[in-house]
Amino acid sequence: MLFKRFPSLLRNQSFGRRIVCTVFETTPERCLTSGPLPGEPNKPSVLTEIPGPTSTRLLKELSDVQQTGSVQLFADYAKSIGNYLVDVDGNTLLDVYMQISSMPLGYNHPAMLGALADPANQIILANRPALGVFPGKDWPNKLRDVLLKKGVAPAGLTQITTMMCGSCSNENAFKNIFLWYAAKKRHGAPFTKEEMESCMINQSPGSPRYSIMSFKGAFHGRTLGSLSTTHSKYIHKIDVPAFDWPIASFPEYKYPLEQNTRENQQEDQRCLAEVEDLIAKYDTQKKIPVAGIIIEPIQSEGGDNHASPEFFQQLQRIAKKHGIALLIDEVQTGGGPTGKMWCHEHFNLDSPPEVVTFSKKMQIGGYYHLPELKPKQAYQVFNTWMGDPGKLLLLEVVLDVIKRDNLLENASRVGDYTLKQLISMENEFSNQISATRGRGTFIAFSCSSAKLRDEIVKKLHSKGIQAGGCGSVSIRLRPALTFTEYHTDIFLDALRSILKG
Repeated sequence: MLFKRFPSLLRNQSFGRRIVCTVFETTPERCLTSGPLPGEPNKPSVLTEIPGPTSTRLLKELSDVQQTGSVQLFADYAKSIGNYLVDVDGNTLLDVYMQISSMPLGYNHPAMLGALADPANQIILANRPALGVFPGKDWPNKLRDVLLKKGVAPAGLTQITTMMCGSCSNENAFKNIFLWYAAKKRHGAPFTKEEMESCMINQSPGSPRYSIMSFKGAFHGRTLGSLSTTHSKYIHKIDVPAFDWPIASFPEYKYPLEQNTRENQQEDQRCLAEVEDLIAKYDTQKKIPVAGIIIEPIQSEGGDNHASPEFFQQLQRIAKKHGIALLIDEVQTGGGPTGKMWCHEHFNLDSPPEVVTFSKKMQIGGYYHLPELKPKQAYQVFNTWMGDPGKLLLLEVVLDVIKRDNLLENASRVGDYTLKQLISMENEFSNQISATRGRGTFIAFSCSSAKLRDEIVKKLHSKGIQAGGCGSVSIRLRPALTFTEYHTDIFLDALRSILKG
């Protein structure tokens, strides 16, 4: 069944916490952890409208010097703790959005604060090097011990390039793919005089016309190359020139999955056939051959759109058949929220993808890749900082806490619990919410309209819940890895009261 492609919505795993079960009047049995995490409040607290008067004043000050249309509130990070974000007006919000999925352990985790207080680490923080030219003496060991150790690096990927953020990780990964593809075409021959001269004026043969295939609904960043592969909202792209690169359809499944097996399998095949057709069209007709395919394991900004493991397996086989690199963009999904370190681990691919990009929960940006994609020449992939050793120190602590506290297992268990409760709520309020989906705590559900979605997010604010939207009608959950059933039930009770209203 296609439903089995999204396994274990209802797994039952231990986490080492005392669990108390209770029965709520209007819901099936729900299990709660014994309480909030150390230092956290018992529940959200809303003292003012959001944004409150202090946030409103600061927003006016900031708008005098920059565009502020996206600002929701101003935070007091000194007072924020664990799963709770405190704003400058004293409102304490349960944060199920966590800085757009980038806070792995929540706010002011003691292990991370301890790393920043270590005098040896302060030397690294105070002397940020140009890593591509002047790395510190411990840099090779840090890469091996943190990013390349077993259980962290995607299986089979032994090379690492660090970067600043998700967008520049994808942007530079494209360069790696183009260099690899061009080297195959060159068959080991040196650069010709014509190539070296023509590239300086953006002409072939030195500047070849290669392309990266992406998918409708994708989001891969806002720099120029990655923006040409982003297709989630027009506001990201309008008035910005873009490359003529192929855009394939991403599967659009019918929910519930278990009731639409045949239709969803047909959707997989439709999209894969389109991939094949576009590869042929861009090679033979447009003369812009596809060098790489970029895809998210779950389309995040585009609406938390899922595809089956079989879809990804067949996509990889198509890429291999045509000598194309497969780039899996794990900027949002990497670092554990799906219950595995990397979401693509759920797919049982035949072999490692050529490239996996990351950022957000990983603190530092960058990408893993196969050895054959390592550039042959210095400065072909380069910038001043090439990442940040200070962020690697924080990631080291994050990974230690993930292992010590079994946080991947926690994400699986809490995610299964949350999905079960949301599906039950969906059945109760089917005229308002639908299509609950997710892996681990990387969860979303759809609302019956964009207006209702925006209204629910706003009302969640008023009840002390910081949530976020995605796509045109969906609400997404992006909690910290320390999020438990206790926090889930606070969110669910707030959502239920809104839907009842």
